[in-house]
Amino acid sequence: MFLRNLLRASAVIPFLYTTVTAQTACNNSPDLCSRSYSNITHLGAHDSPFLRNQETGFSTSGNHFYNTTIQLDAGVRMLSAQVHKKNKSGTETLHLCHSSCTLLDAGTLRSWLEEIKAWMDRNTNDVVTVLLVNSDNASPSDLGAQFSASGIDQLAYAPPDASTIPQAWPTLTTLIGNNTRLMTFVASLSTPATEFPYLMNQYAFMFENNFENTDPSNYSCDPSRPTNLGTPAAALQSNRMFLMNHFLYDDSLFGIQITNVTYANVTNAETGLGSLGESLNNCTGVYGKPPSFVMVDWFNMGPAIASVDKANEVTGAVGRTNMGTQALTQGTSGVVRQRGSLLAVVVAVVGAVAFVS
Repeated sequence: MFLRNLLRASAVIPFLYTTVTAQTACNNSPDLCSRSYSNITHLGAHDSPFLRNQETGFSTSGNHFYNTTIQLDAGVRMLSAQVHKKNKSGTETLHLCHSSCTLLDAGTLRSWLEEIKAWMDRNTNDVVTVLLVNSDNASPSDLGAQFSASGIDQLAYAPPDASTIPQAWPTLTTLIGNNTRLMTFVASLSTPATEFPYLMNQYAFMFENNFENTDPSNYSCDPSRPTNLGTPAAALQSNRMFLMNHFLYDDSLFGIQITNVTYANVTNAETGLGSLGESLNNCTGVYGKPPSFVMVDWFNMGPAIASVDKANEVTGAVGRTNMGTQALTQGTSGVVRQRGSLLAVVVAVVGAVAFVS
């Protein structure tokens, strides 16, 4: 009897160890807890809410197969989205739309923020970054109202000064301890967000490389935005955090760019021509440190998280869901495309004022 009980007890030890480790980890690793927010490479999902799956009829405008909640479960910690004003029944609301709301509408900004908050409420040892592309120049009060309505503003971090880069960003432990676990950046704000100081103007705190790339041999580490930086040396001297865009487009009908899924398992891989690992190594060499953020499409492919873990020198991450590296297709899911066809892309983009990354 004693031996049997001993064996039973020993069988649960690995599970107890995993649970304790997960509870003491920050963003899936205990090694990240004491590091400053800017001294971590955060995996970002470019255009996070825009999906290519059964839900959207496998829209060619989608950037990911799995929704924002699953992205977070899998280790993504930066989420970007395009915000557009949509007039419905005489009332203007803020929606998440891919270039145009006639092309792909992922619902309201408030609903998306509620989804993120629900995840953060369940995962209290995680810091999440939201990056909003302010496509229709919504005011800080318009945006702030949606954060307040969703309740996620209660988790938002506000910098000491909205126009000055902190000498040192807080550690994950500090952000978690203060329950200011949401970092929010907006590209861009036309007026200061004095009433909503947690809405940080992206280019006051970050710089990024070029995002429009159709050639896997043509990735660059040079700063592209804000345009006044010009050189890596100037970007480094500015003390801004580096957001490294790393996704590939295809030039399709009429020169319209659609994200390239065919090459994604190389684009997001650790090695190979135009791979994420290769770009991380190159840009780390240019700036003397890894980027603070890496933005990808098709986050599960590669998988992108492997290169990010390597940049962070993290091994044995805990608490993640593994979604595999396969692309979802109409054939494998037995779904017939109903919307989001290339023709729809053409019609919508021709009618749009501008294409926004």
